[in-house]
Amino acid sequence: MMLVLGIESSCDETAAAIVRDGTHILSDVVVSQVDVHSEYGGVVPEIASRKHIEAISPVIEQALKRAGVSPDRIEGIGVTRGPGLIGSLLVGISAAKGMALALGIPLCGVNHLHGHIFAVFLERSDVSFPFVSLVVSGGHTTLYYVKGPMDLQVVGKTRDDAAGEAFDKVAKLLGLGYPGGIVIERLAAGVESRGLTFPRALMDKDNLDFSFSGLKTAVLRQVEGDFGISRRSETPGSFHPIVSAEQGEEGRDKIRLVAAAFQEAVIEVLVAKGFSAAERYNARQLVVCGGVAANQALRKRLLKEGASRGIEPVFPSMGLCTDNAAMIAARTETLLANKAVDDLGFGAKSRW
Repeated sequence: MMLVLGIESSCDETAAAIVRDGTHILSDVVVSQVDVHSEYGGVVPEIASRKHIEAISPVIEQALKRAGVSPDRIEGIGVTRGPGLIGSLLVGISAAKGMALALGIPLCGVNHLHGHIFAVFLERSDVSFPFVSLVVSGGHTTLYYVKGPMDLQVVGKTRDDAAGEAFDKVAKLLGLGYPGGIVIERLAAGVESRGLTFPRALMDKDNLDFSFSGLKTAVLRQVEGDFGISRRSETPGSFHPIVSAEQGEEGRDKIRLVAAAFQEAVIEVLVAKGFSAAERYNARQLVVCGGVAANQALRKRLLKEGASRGIEPVFPSMGLCTDNAAMIAARTETLLANKAVDDLGFGAKSRW
């Protein structure tokens, strides 16, 4: 029996978890900063770092307490090394290094995206290599061909905005607040796009890359036309609210229509490219993970498409789609089993 402590602090969640044998979650503690950053319409890196410093020790202590495990029983530690916000990552890495040194146990710096992929093994023992994985979140939209536990190949990625980032920016444009994915999904539920169509980029079947920047701009132009408002060109930054959620009924209908058409465009691209990759690599399972994988409309479309193609879409449960430390611990167990241990000299990586 191997007990692993996982630590996650790549963005705005401070998390720690104890996992046994890479598959059994004994505890998984997550402290979110959403309420703090919602005031600003997105994550403020400096604030995120300070909040991680405040939370990291209590979160680790709580994870150990809930698992009923003393620190001297931990046999390995895994911590998110990147990609992510450098200041946030360094908080988790520093805590992990200190504990590993004090306890004299191995430490692994974990690729955050690989963690998302390995979250599926916490709930499904029937996922087998090779498979294709679509990691889709606020900061990443990446396709992997996963040949084995230590052989993960990037076969497609976004050339600009990630899908989750596009959700957040469109929500901000529409005056809907942060985070954008949840509110857009709620507004779009049951709404027909009624002929409003936004562009789907890079849809050639041989292209597995993504691009959502043009879609985001198309939404901006549509909203400017619908409401007769132009984005303030003198305001720094790319996207600012140009309409308010406090519209009359006609205005709210326009917002819901835009939200539905935007979400439909994102989902169509994700589904098409995910299954194209699975078919190209003869994979019978498509693992879809990351925060956007919690979107119910996306899940329904994947299940429907998968049934017609004979490819099974597999998702972690909702709590394991968003950032958590159990997924980091699960990935760490695999790294330890393959002797992929790091020395204490490694640093954070904003990109990987």
